[in-house]
Amino acid sequence: MASSGSRDDQKFPVLDVKQVAVARRVSSAEPVSFQPGAAILAIGETNASSWLVLDGQLEVFSGTGLRAETPIVTLAAGQFSGEVSQLSARPSLVGARAGAGGCKAIPFDAAHVRALIVGSAEIGELVMRAFILRRVALIDSGASGSVLIGTPGSGQLVRLEGFLRRNGYPYIALDATSDAEGLALVQRLGIASSDLPIMVCPAGTVLKNPNEAAVARCLGITPTLGKGRVYDVAIVGAGPAGLAAAVYGGSEGLDVLVLEQAVAGGQAGASMRIENYLGFPTGITGQALMGRAFNQALKFGAEIALPLAVANLAAPENRTRGPFALTLSDGQTVSARTVVIASGARYRHPDIPMLADFQGSGVSYWVSPIEARLCGDEDVALIGGGNSAGQAVVYLAPQVRRLHLVVRRPLEETMSAYLIERIAALGNVDVHVGSEIVGITGDEQGKLSSSMIRDQASGVEKPLAVQHLFVFIGADPNTEWLPSRISVDNRGFIVTGEQPRGDIVGARPTLPLETSVPNVFAIGDIRAGSTKRVAAAVGEGAAVVSQIHEALKAFAGAAAAQEDRSLHPAR
Repeated sequence: MASSGSRDDQKFPVLDVKQVAVARRVSSAEPVSFQPGAAILAIGETNASSWLVLDGQLEVFSGTGLRAETPIVTLAAGQFSGEVSQLSARPSLVGARAGAGGCKAIPFDAAHVRALIVGSAEIGELVMRAFILRRVALIDSGASGSVLIGTPGSGQLVRLEGFLRRNGYPYIALDATSDAEGLALVQRLGIASSDLPIMVCPAGTVLKNPNEAAVARCLGITPTLGKGRVYDVAIVGAGPAGLAAAVYGGSEGLDVLVLEQAVAGGQAGASMRIENYLGFPTGITGQALMGRAFNQALKFGAEIALPLAVANLAAPENRTRGPFALTLSDGQTVSARTVVIASGARYRHPDIPMLADFQGSGVSYWVSPIEARLCGDEDVALIGGGNSAGQAVVYLAPQVRRLHLVVRRPLEETMSAYLIERIAALGNVDVHVGSEIVGITGDEQGKLSSSMIRDQASGVEKPLAVQHLFVFIGADPNTEWLPSRISVDNRGFIVTGEQPRGDIVGARPTLPLETSVPNVFAIGDIRAGSTKRVAAAVGEGAAVVSQIHEALKAFAGAAAAQEDRSLHPAR
């Protein structure tokens, strides 16, 4: 959100007279006049409005918990404040005050921002593009974000960086031992080494060695869900399938809640290059694709809550009327008439002794700029022969000294041809076919230093000096939280579309994506028989919405029939 750059006209567009008139009709608020220098918006303010300037100037500034304010832009008549946070009433990442001549502006809360975006295609395009570009600029600069202070390369710091990066939140990372600002704060607060890393939130709150849940609460990512509210659909999982269902459900008027236990985007969000997704001939990163889907879901009013896992799913006692109850990891309970399970899969861990000891500080299950920075000019190994492994190799190899790709089968059996060709053209990649890693060791500092590779045919073992190990050997279905009534196959994937419906009033047929529990659906990688591709998951996310409408129609009809019988028992 800088005040210079070739895309400033898109980041800070000016609405014309007609567009301002349309916007004013959407807003239910009256214009507010501010004296020169008056505070309009504070960094970290919850439920912050976006402001449309009618007269005067509005000064927008950034700041972190350590540094003074930095001017971003001065908005004039016809321009509007806000970025992606204003779509969901989450805490503001920037502040604003009236300019030297004062300011007159109209506030738009989250609901009215979305109404404006959806109600006017022309204005909606301008606002959405501006909001996204402003968030990207904040991320690129680290402005108005959190400050992480810790030991570079430590597992805890890498974990927090990954959580913020994959959720699209700006931050800067400082070395607790050498950076002047970081060292001064650590000494002033008396922070012990066991408390590192620390996080300074945009509003100034300091967290010691926080977990993801604490970070989310500090940033306002995790909402307090309304008690007594019954959603049309609760979607468990915010990967490609879950976000697609949220976009299509929200756009068709459903009241949608998305619950995600980690980060939005799922495993697809960790991919550094997706080149076979329709409409992106030059490729796109998984984070960029999933970020667009996330913002699109917010645009259509979906409520997205993370990191919140579902601990229990309870079906209603009266299956024709009552909603489902979902108990969450933080103790909250939410209700929904239908449930879509899109929880995908969790990374599979190979049977290598001491593997867990190095997780986050030598062993990773995804590749991002954070890991690539840590591995610069080092030797690394990568296990896996699927497309995700191939994408990781192509991205990582140019940034490391040497990469050892360890696979059990020839790449032709498991990987797309275009990726095989690219790997063959990389001069610093050694492919070990018919091999597996059977052991890893660390140095005196506790960092990964070598691995032991075994040839499966001969049984011969030899060491590889590597400083990082990347694991891409597939995933197992994330179904351990499901009630036993939901049928799964012998591999743990959810079976859909096969059960009779004699237990429902009207005995409607089983829907193709419906599980053994009425009005509970499964889509994406979690579903038995699904194609494990991003495009396929998105397609199922779109398809399930029409089936939800059908289930809700039958749900309402059954409830009405039962109510009629209770009022007129003689019938």
